[in-house]
Amino acid sequence: MTLRLGDTAPDFSQDSTEGTIDFYDFVGDSWAVLFSHPKDFTPVCTTELGYVGKLKPEFDKRNVKVLGLSVDPLSDHTQWVGDIEETQGHQFNFPLLADADRKVSDLYDMIHPNANDTLTVRSVFIIDPAKKVRLIITYPASTGRNFDEILRVIDSLQLTDGYKVATPVNWKDGDDVIIVPALSDEDAKERFPKGWVAHKPYLRVTPQPNK
Repeated sequence: MTLRLGDTAPDFSQDSTEGTIDFYDFVGDSWAVLFSHPKDFTPVCTTELGYVGKLKPEFDKRNVKVLGLSVDPLSDHTQWVGDIEETQGHQFNFPLLADADRKVSDLYDMIHPNANDTLTVRSVFIIDPAKKVRLIITYPASTGRNFDEILRVIDSLQLTDGYKVATPVNWKDGDDVIIVPALSDEDAKERFPKGWVAHKPYLRVTPQPNK
């Protein structure tokens, strides 16, 4: 199965470090970040999961549930958590799925045989409260992810869902945004009372509307 943007994220039930996770129930009315890592007791993964634990308050502020996964058994996960907390200095504070039967990995196409036919790659899925897939990023096993970038994308998605705007290159929360080209100048005047700078008819830059 290949998931694409806008597809409905598959539901599942799977064991985790915090008990059985029924995915749709776990997410509820929140956003979700589901991410896989290749293997327990490995160096890059240890740094990633420690950093996600550090960012947990930032995910909470954005109403985002975080859920990790690998194909290792739950017993390995339980032992590894202590290593993560010891070496990274942050509490392990989110569930880690034990996908030994590859049920979730297959649903989300997390195993890429040409990279490794048994281990998951570093997949990231951002899923909205309607259970739609809004972002997919796939990293190779050798490259640790930038979870600050994942937070940035969540900020953009949540902003652009609420306003007729798009976010430009390297945008961060608080920066100026772009009025979508489909919105007429007349309608834009009502929606964006702070005005805008029109570099081109299709490139209208305005202050972030919810700031």
